[in-house]
Amino acid sequence: MRAEGPYFDELEKGQVFDSAPSVTLTDGLSALHQSVVGDRLRLPLDYGLSAAVTGAPGLAHPALVWDVAIGQSTVVTHHVKANLFYRGLVFRRTPHLGDTLTTTTTVEGLRQNRRRPDRASTGLVALRIHTVDQHGRDVLDFWRCAMLPLRTDGDTGHADDLDRIGSGSDANWIAAVDDWDSAALTSGMPSAVPDAGEQVEVIGGDVVDAAPQLARISLNVAQVHHDEHAAGGRRLVYGGHTIGIAMSQASRAFPGLVTVLGWHGCDHVGPVYEGDTVRSVIAVEKVDAAATGARLVHLRSEVFARGGSVPEGERRVLDWRYVALFA
Repeated sequence: MRAEGPYFDELEKGQVFDSAPSVTLTDGLSALHQSVVGDRLRLPLDYGLSAAVTGAPGLAHPALVWDVAIGQSTVVTHHVKANLFYRGLVFRRTPHLGDTLTTTTTVEGLRQNRRRPDRASTGLVALRIHTVDQHGRDVLDFWRCAMLPLRTDGDTGHADDLDRIGSGSDANWIAAVDDWDSAALTSGMPSAVPDAGEQVEVIGGDVVDAAPQLARISLNVAQVHHDEHAAGGRRLVYGGHTIGIAMSQASRAFPGLVTVLGWHGCDHVGPVYEGDTVRSVIAVEKVDAAATGARLVHLRSEVFARGGSVPEGERRVLDWRYVALFA
C-alpha cells in the first residue's frame, strides 16, 4: 500500500476531491506567512485600521488566503511536475483571522501531452478550486492547470481544450470590498495612485528561503516542494511563494496599494529554486474608478530570478496580471 496522490491516467473529468483538512486562519499562521514572503499591506498589519475600514480587526492577507486554497487543492497534484497557469481568481469575500477555509477541487479538463521516446508521459489537468468559509460563504472560485505524470505509459485519449477553461468570464472585482468604509480607507491610506502606462522597477531583490515551511503551513503536499529527489535533484519552490514575494515588492513600489482583489491570470514561465533572488518589474496597464471613489489598478508583475542553484544568470520566471485596490 502506498500513501500518494493520483497520477494523470487515474483522473476522470468531474472527479471531486474534498479530503483536505479545513484551515483556521490564526495570528500564528499569519506571522509565519509574513516571515516568509514579507507581507507589507497595511490592513492586515494594522488591526485598528482593519476594524475602521472592514468592520473587524485582523483582515487576512490575500496571499495567505490563496496560498491555503491552493495548498488544499494539492491533494490532486501530489505528483505534479509543473504548474502552468491560474485563471479567474477573484475574491468573493475577504476573510479575517478566525475564519476557517475549506476547499473542494474538481477535475474540469484533461489533455495528455504528446508522447516522446526520451521522457516519461505526462498530461495536463485543469482543476476548479472552490473555497468557502465556516458559514459556507464563497471566498474563492478559480482554475489551476497542472502537469502530472502517467502511472503507466499509454494513450488515455484525453484531449480536452484547456484554453477555454476559466477564460472569458466577467469579473466583479469590487464585490468582496463593496461594504468597506471608503472614508476610513481614504483617511488611513496613502493617496498616491499610479498612472496607466507607468512602469516601475523594484530595486533590490528578495531571497527565496523557507520554501518548505510555506508549503507545510499551506498544506501543500506536492512532492517537488519537499523532496529534492522527486524534483530531479533540485527542490522547486511553490509558485505562490514567488507570487507572494512579487506582491510584497508591489506594495513597496506602491504604498497606496490596499489589497489585491483578484487575478487576470498568472503564468509560471520558469522554475524558481530555494536560494534564488527574485526581483520585479511592474507595469500599470489600466486604472478604473470604483463607485466608492477608490481606484482599481490593473497591474502586471514580471518576475526575474538569479543565483541560488542556477548560476547561469537571470531568467524570467513569472508573469502575473492582477487587479489591486487603491484608496
